[in-house]
Amino acid sequence: MGLISGVFMGMIFGIALMAGWRHMMRYRSTKRIAKAADIKILGSLNRDDLKKICGDNFPIWISFPVYEQVKWLNKELSKLWPFVADAAELVIKESVEPLLEEYRPPGITSLKFSKLSLGNVAPKIEGIRVQSLKQGQITMDIDFRWGGDPSIILGVEAAMVASIPIQLKDLQVFTVIRVIFQLAEEIPCISAVVVALLSEPKPRIDYTLKAVGGSLTAIPGIADMIDDTVDSIITDMLQWPHRIVVPIGGIPVDTSELELKPQGKVAVTIVKANNLKNMEMIGKSDPYAVVHIKPLFKVKTNVVDNNLNPVWNQTFELIAEDKETQSLIFEVFDKDIGQDKRLGIVKLPLIDLEADTPKEAELRLLPSLDMLKIKDKKDRGSITVKVGASKHSFNLFK
Repeated sequence: MGLISGVFMGMIFGIALMAGWRHMMRYRSTKRIAKAADIKILGSLNRDDLKKICGDNFPIWISFPVYEQVKWLNKELSKLWPFVADAAELVIKESVEPLLEEYRPPGITSLKFSKLSLGNVAPKIEGIRVQSLKQGQITMDIDFRWGGDPSIILGVEAAMVASIPIQLKDLQVFTVIRVIFQLAEEIPCISAVVVALLSEPKPRIDYTLKAVGGSLTAIPGIADMIDDTVDSIITDMLQWPHRIVVPIGGIPVDTSELELKPQGKVAVTIVKANNLKNMEMIGKSDPYAVVHIKPLFKVKTNVVDNNLNPVWNQTFELIAEDKETQSLIFEVFDKDIGQDKRLGIVKLPLIDLEADTPKEAELRLLPSLDMLKIKDKKDRGSITVKVGASKHSFNLFK
């Protein structure tokens, strides 16, 4: 009897234990599902929603980071940097060197890379924000920092001057890069990549220039020329909405949807200038005006000899691609033997223009668009312009 009762009691105890375990697991599962639902609801709330719910008890430690931290990606990038750098050097040389030639400043006969090495120090990605996920595309912004040890030498040639190697030293880059991946069904699953620099915050690229085995004074103004060329390339070709489209995988793909398309044309009349700065020792300046939206496509007026108050009244049409970010750049030069001297420059944002309302404005000329570079505070005169939508402006001012 004792044996039978022991077996019976053991079975009862085992069944009870199993039933209790099953009940506990079901209870825990129900609680987890309830917590997951609560967390999902909290995850959908923004800062304002939480403040309404919590009132004055809103915890100050709660934050909504704009960029996701990617420490793991920086570790992997450091490991892979020698291979990434080799590939990036090829892309930079193929993409940027033609731009250096196109934007080559007057007086320079050749401007290309003599040496290009991105060094051993990998960039640092401070964070990534996915902007949009739509059919066939992923758009993300990458907070990019780089204070590396690259070796970049530009070969610069000028008329009647031997080639001078100029080294870019102490290069530092601080910017937010917008990357768009166009997806594909075949491996590597990405058919093209779009790369651009966001205008806000403004891209910051710092460097110093040093002549290798020579002096920068051999070509007067070469440092400013290179600075202006780099700035023009960034603003004109790399700063959003401008972009570089790189096909990937070696398979021909249609990238037309990724390219920046013209929105329309702007009609610009350069009327006159007043009280220009005289750059001549004898006589007066011989001024002419230049206007552009993209530095690669400049148009200019006729030269008015020996006059500080020239009248041009010449009209041009310029193609615009994005009125939110682009501007009309007006420059006035003194025609001279050799290199012309800039008398002043000024910018008129396209966003200031209105549909069907031509705008006439007298704009004060500045020594530079970079306020940090302005040391000469003297008045440089003004330029009077008329600006309006061309009849071919289709959707520019909609």
